[in-house]
Amino acid sequence: MDDIQVVESKPLLVDRELPGLREAVQQLAIKEHDVETAYGRLHCTMRGIPKGERPVILTFHDIGLNHKTCWDSLFQHEDMLEILHHFAVCHVDALGQHEGANTFSTGYEYPSMDELSETLPLVLKHFGLKSVIGLGMGAGAFMLTKFALEYPKMVEGLVLININPCAEGWMDWAAHKISGWTHALPDLIISHLFGKEEIHHNQDMVATYRHHVMRDMNQFNLQLFVKAYESRRDLEIERPVPGSNTRTLKCPSLLVVGDSSPAVDAVVECNTKLDPTKATLLKMADCGGMPQIDQPAKLTEAFKYFIQGMGYMPSASMTRLVRSRTASGSSVTSFEGSRSRSHTHEGNRSRAHTNEGPRSRSHTAEHLRGHTPAAATDAAPAVDQGMLKTPEVSC
Repeated sequence: MDDIQVVESKPLLVDRELPGLREAVQQLAIKEHDVETAYGRLHCTMRGIPKGERPVILTFHDIGLNHKTCWDSLFQHEDMLEILHHFAVCHVDALGQHEGANTFSTGYEYPSMDELSETLPLVLKHFGLKSVIGLGMGAGAFMLTKFALEYPKMVEGLVLININPCAEGWMDWAAHKISGWTHALPDLIISHLFGKEEIHHNQDMVATYRHHVMRDMNQFNLQLFVKAYESRRDLEIERPVPGSNTRTLKCPSLLVVGDSSPAVDAVVECNTKLDPTKATLLKMADCGGMPQIDQPAKLTEAFKYFIQGMGYMPSASMTRLVRSRTASGSSVTSFEGSRSRSHTHEGNRSRAHTNEGPRSRSHTAEHLRGHTPAAATDAAPAVDQGMLKTPEVSC
């Protein structure tokens, strides 16, 4: 197998390239649209112009957020300039969750998560899109996964942050009911977005998001969205077995979670239910519940690798790869760079191992379309050699 050492001897974009890309991206048209659905108008923001047959990046946020508070830190990061230069982006706000949303009338029945996912084909039709690359977090990740299961031809790939494909168990339901009697809605949102350690040690950021939930979100509408997410049905996905007709994602998928996120167990569990030849799990070290806020540079790099694995952006500026042949059955990837920790929070090193067998791999555009970067954590348990293991990455 190949041992791959990634030595970050230069930034993703050299300094002389940044001004031109930044200027080009700043000139991209940003237009807001209201898409008519059976449940009301869905607020969407299109950044850039769709390019021919190339998919658009379609985002969907988590509960307690809108597209700005969920994604601005990521899409305004300089390392995202190259992606924005190649792809248009469509941000979708859940019904009633965008800035300045009017309060739903008394008696309005908010759609279920299944029904909300059925509004996404209308978004594609509105913009004349054939396919998308989905980027979702929490409730948004759930909704995009549901959409991909029902409309696989419309989704070329998924990046899922904090995905939980399961319905709430009765113990979770009871805990939330009891919490609802004693805690305000903002507290419930904060405990969903951030882990206990993060709430204790990163009080400034938590306070910022608490303020946003309290001041910027329509509380009545938010409560309806939260209730819809808590009432979600299990996606009923299963890892495919040869000869069986199981329900699972057919597109490449990258699952992302911070190692101190409250969703880490759910994401790991979801990982076990996906096709190991098409799914990759990225665990981000020293990272909380919002990787796009904590470590936007690292997430951007993983996103670029993922897009390259799908056959797009073959000439994207990436870290330099140094390869060496070994007789081991795994590949080791380390990220060593000069990017400041305050800029990326990523520390000095990350490692990944994979148990994929003889299939060749790299983190570059030489991937066949539809395959994603493959690796597994140092701490990954022993795996039966007769079973394929979903690639995992720890960084």
